[in-house]
Amino acid sequence: MGTDKALPVAVTCGDPSGIGLETIVKAWDTLRDEVPFFVIADPGHLPDDAPAVLIESPERALSAMAKGVPVLLHGFPCDATPGEPAPENARSVMEVIERGVRLVQRGDASALTTAPISKKELADFAGFEFPGHTEFLGALTGAERPVMMIASEALRVVPVTIHIPLSEVPKALTKELLEETIRTTHAALVVDFGIAEPRIAVSGLNPHAGEDGLLGSEDGAVIRPVCDHLRAEGINISGPLPADTMFHAEARAGYDAAVMMYHDQALVPSKTLAFDTGVNVTLGLPIIRTSPDHGTAFGIAGKGLASPNSMTEAIRLAHEMAKARSA
Repeated sequence: MGTDKALPVAVTCGDPSGIGLETIVKAWDTLRDEVPFFVIADPGHLPDDAPAVLIESPERALSAMAKGVPVLLHGFPCDATPGEPAPENARSVMEVIERGVRLVQRGDASALTTAPISKKELADFAGFEFPGHTEFLGALTGAERPVMMIASEALRVVPVTIHIPLSEVPKALTKELLEETIRTTHAALVVDFGIAEPRIAVSGLNPHAGEDGLLGSEDGAVIRPVCDHLRAEGINISGPLPADTMFHAEARAGYDAAVMMYHDQALVPSKTLAFDTGVNVTLGLPIIRTSPDHGTAFGIAGKGLASPNSMTEAIRLAHEMAKARSA
C-alpha cells in the first residue's frame, strides 16, 4: 500500500503507567511544526499539564498539531498511576496496538510508532502470547518472520536471533533464517531508507569469526555459505566478520547496516553509540513500524526525568520512511 506524505503517524500509548505518554507529549513539542502525528490514548492518562486536543478522526491531526497533542480517544477501564501498572488496563493496551495497525492498513495513517509495553503485565493479565511487540505485529499483519532493526544516525544493526537465551543461539541460527534476515534487511534499506545499493556487513557468531573452525564451526558451515550465495546474486555483502572489529568509526563508514547473530552482539554497540536516540524498526511488515529503543521505565515514570529523544526520533523516522516508501 502506498502512503501519502501528508498522512499523520499513528502513535500508540503503550502502558499508560510507564513513560510513554510523557515522552510523546515532549516529542510533540519538538515535532509539532515538522511531523504530523496523533496518539491513541485515554486523554485522562496524559500528564496533567499536557496540551491535549481531542480529535474525532486521524485526518484532524494535521490541523490540531499547532494547538496541542492530537489524541484519538480510546477509553481505558481505570486510571493510570505512574510507576504502578494496572492489571485492568492490560487488555486495552493490546487493543490500542491492534487499532493502530488497522488505521495504517486502511490508509488513515502513514506509519505506526509504538510506545513501550510491559510484556509481563500483558502476559499475566491479557493473555499476551508473544515474546514482544515485534512478534505481535507480525501476527497482526500476517508477516511470517518480521525482523528487528535498531537504527540511529551512528549505526543500523539487525540481530538475526532476538529474545532467546544465548545457549540456544547456535541451534536457532540456520541458513534459512540468516538468508531471510539479510534479504529483508536489504529490501528495507532500498524501499524504506532510500538506499539504492545497500552495503551490508555480516558478523560471525564466534570470536574472530570462528578462526577457520578453531573457535567454532558455525561461521564456516552456516554464515559463510549464505554470504557467498547472496554475493553471487549481486547483493553487496561483507562477511562473516569478527564482531569486535565492526563498530569503530572507519568500519561503520563501510556499510549501511550490520547484521549480527544475536541480541547483545547487536544492541551493545547500538546502545553504546546512541543510547537515547536509537529507534527500534520492524522490517518485513506490510506497514511501517518504529518504536523508541527503551522500555516502560516504571521507576522514573511521572517524575519528569524521562528523555523524549528516542520517542522523537522514532516518530520522525516513521514519517521519513513513509515518504521513502511512497516514493
